[in-house]
Amino acid sequence: MPISANDPNRKSWLHVSENSDFPIQNIPFGVFITKDDVVTIGTRIGDFAIDMGALQQLGYFEGIELTDDMFMQDTLNDFISDGKKTWRLVRNRLAEIFDAVNPQLRDNEAHKEVVIFNVNDIEMQLPVLIGDYTDFYSSKEHATNVGKMFRDPDNALLPNWLHIPVGYHGRSSTIVPSGIPIHRPMGQTLPNGETQPIFGPSRTVDFELETAFITTDANIMGENIPVGETEDYIFGMVLLNDWSARDIQKWEYVPLGPFLAKNFASSISPWIVTLDALEPFRVASPVQEPAPLPYLQQTGDHAFDINLEVLIAPENAEATSVSKSNFKYMYWTMSQQLAHHTINGCRVNSGDMMGSGTISGPTEDSFGSMLELTWGGKNPIKMNDGSERKFINDGDTVIMKGYCQNNNVRIGFGEVSSKLLPAFERK
Repeated sequence: MPISANDPNRKSWLHVSENSDFPIQNIPFGVFITKDDVVTIGTRIGDFAIDMGALQQLGYFEGIELTDDMFMQDTLNDFISDGKKTWRLVRNRLAEIFDAVNPQLRDNEAHKEVVIFNVNDIEMQLPVLIGDYTDFYSSKEHATNVGKMFRDPDNALLPNWLHIPVGYHGRSSTIVPSGIPIHRPMGQTLPNGETQPIFGPSRTVDFELETAFITTDANIMGENIPVGETEDYIFGMVLLNDWSARDIQKWEYVPLGPFLAKNFASSISPWIVTLDALEPFRVASPVQEPAPLPYLQQTGDHAFDINLEVLIAPENAEATSVSKSNFKYMYWTMSQQLAHHTINGCRVNSGDMMGSGTISGPTEDSFGSMLELTWGGKNPIKMNDGSERKFINDGDTVIMKGYCQNNNVRIGFGEVSSKLLPAFERK
């Protein structure tokens, strides 16, 4: 089925500014609360949020097989479970409805009144009920930097890293949408030169610049998904700030890996950009040497050219850009990650989320964490207000942005923005 929604020549009758992340060629999916306190599934064009529940009730999806309440729910899980054919049909239909030459909704003032909202008048929600969350470790540059800092600089990568997409299972209960503030976590740390741990708030809270993909129901327990079929089960992508407490992590991660240092918060952008929308931005992945085992080998382009940026805004001060990276640098692709995840028969469900791992580029200004940007705090970053940062301070807001752009169109994710609050104090 062709992806007619991607037609670069299509214009919308809704106003879209030139550098908007959300032209009619994007049509992402999310969940929001309207000004009338109605929770609905929707999409976005320009600065307008579109109530797909209202559209369905008014008959605009006629001819597409959907349950009667498909878009009148508080999560996208059921829609995602319907599979790629339905996603494409709905997205193509939305592109037709909002095409500049289609008068059906454009000229119906009564319908527009209940369907279209200004984005400033809605409140975005977590778009899916996330049952399981996996975080990978797939940037060669990031893994190398961390290996140099904490292990042998001459053998920065562990022996398995070039053979498998390394990952661990995270905590879905503390994944929140953009705008939800985060408390500095408490935990055990081992001060330099000491032999006994102390308890208190983390002193080295960090961001991790990541993306994440959302899956549909992919398999039953015991089955694996071949690497060449994995993209059929990836609904779309979001930006992910996978918060980290570096001092807690340093003390706890041996022998079983991240725990309290990672499970206190992960923040995501609220609009899911479909893999269909990203289709025009495919690029080749980095060359993999040695060649992975056959079940991870793939042909064609399976990386995506997504420009990424991180900014830190001190309280009541101008934001400072601290990193510019790109998703195309990732050594292991989403396809390989999902194929590896299921090769042992692990079941993957609708709404599961898979984090990319920190996305670091080849240059110092493209590193995806403060750990790397300041090299463990040795090289502080100067903010626009004159202050310095080794890690994230209380009151700082971390903002991540991402977009793709070619000669024809720009497709973006909006942003994920989260403020770090002081450690929680029970009263």
